[in-house]
Amino acid sequence: MKLIKMIPNMLTLGNLYCGFLSIGFAAHGQYNNAAILIIIGMMLDSMDGRAARMLKADSTLGKELDSLADVVTFGVAPSFLVYYTYFYQFGSIGLLVSGLFPLFGAYRLARFNVGTSKQSTNYFIGVPITAAGGILAILTLFGHLVPSIITTVVFTALCFLMVSRIRIPSFKDIPLPKYGTIVTIFLGCMLFVLYKGTYGSYPYLIYIATPLYIAYLAYRFKKNQNNKTSD
Repeated sequence: MKLIKMIPNMLTLGNLYCGFLSIGFAAHGQYNNAAILIIIGMMLDSMDGRAARMLKADSTLGKELDSLADVVTFGVAPSFLVYYTYFYQFGSIGLLVSGLFPLFGAYRLARFNVGTSKQSTNYFIGVPITAAGGILAILTLFGHLVPSIITTVVFTALCFLMVSRIRIPSFKDIPLPKYGTIVTIFLGCMLFVLYKGTYGSYPYLIYIATPLYIAYLAYRFKKNQNNKTSD
């Protein structure tokens, strides 16, 4: 029973480890691998909270661990990725600018944690760091199609949007599995990779994580449908 209760925290630690591996891949010039690991981290991040509620394993430790993992995977890792792919050409200035992203992200997470009880579940205040980091990862994944100036503008905009007071819809009322958009984008990236015939150069973990996550979403969707039927 205790092992089952540890599953949510194991998913969170998996998210954190994806962030660490992403930084390592980026440092060795494997930018596509680094971007995909951030996306896998998004998948794990979307699962840990639900797993905790399903197993009745919510804890203060889990919430704090989740925030720390998010700072690394969706704050530090994307900033390194952007630095190594574009900002490196500006030397020390580029490194300093890249470091702003996790700072804004950490502030946004801290503000969210202290204001959770007051915030509506229908919207977020500011762009969540998970979404911001995922956007940078996807931009990097398709960097050969996206002009560098676009990446720079998006990077700057996301920094300020994370700490802004703009209300971002949470889409919780949409009758689809949550994070369905993420899955759609992720599968689109997968199809693109397969089409290009470069799937062999990506981490094998992606081929394990994808079907598992889709199976999890299918289970959640079926459960929601059963609950509506019983009501």
